[in-house]
Amino acid sequence: MEFIIDLISENNKLPVKTINSFNNLLSFQNVKKKHVLAKAGETPTEFYILKKGVVRSYFLDKKGREVIQSLTVGGTSTGAFSSLILDKPSRIFYDCLTDCEFYVGDFKEFKKLTKKDINISLLYTKVLEDAYIKKEKRIFELSMLDATDRYLKIRKDLPNIEKQIPQYQIASFLNITPVQLSRIRKDLLMKRVRK
Repeated sequence: MEFIIDLISENNKLPVKTINSFNNLLSFQNVKKKHVLAKAGETPTEFYILKKGVVRSYFLDKKGREVIQSLTVGGTSTGAFSSLILDKPSRIFYDCLTDCEFYVGDFKEFKKLTKKDINISLLYTKVLEDAYIKKEKRIFELSMLDATDRYLKIRKDLPNIEKQIPQYQIASFLNITPVQLSRIRKDLLMKRVRK
């Protein structure tokens, strides 16, 4: 649980009672690639803290193609938060793109804890703020950056991602086709060779 203590105490020193209360909510899971965390149309009950691995959220477009909305790597929370907060079925799928290690907690029990412990409530606020900032950043990048810049950004933000997941999934996350991604990679390689 050292990982959890470090993660939740990152910005401030939390009382031992708070840390213990939070730890008591969690169980540890090792899961294999393709493990499903949440399905569209189903109401989830659990939140996840990803220790190791890559998780994606995605939806199916009108043609049935998977469109990756987010990629989550170790050291952060994941799950169908909108559905958990609203207690409604998810519109998005969440699954593991690699073998993953998680701490899993019951969301309703966590919410009860936020009403009993101000430090847990502040932790929840921080998680929601981080989620909002990530969403806004994602919308900005899709709207303002061209495909090459989005590719360079993902390589900077997630340096090992190309070794962890297939190129077509990276292309989906970048909102481009695998052919476009292949061209971008080729162009960047040619620019490096010319230098």
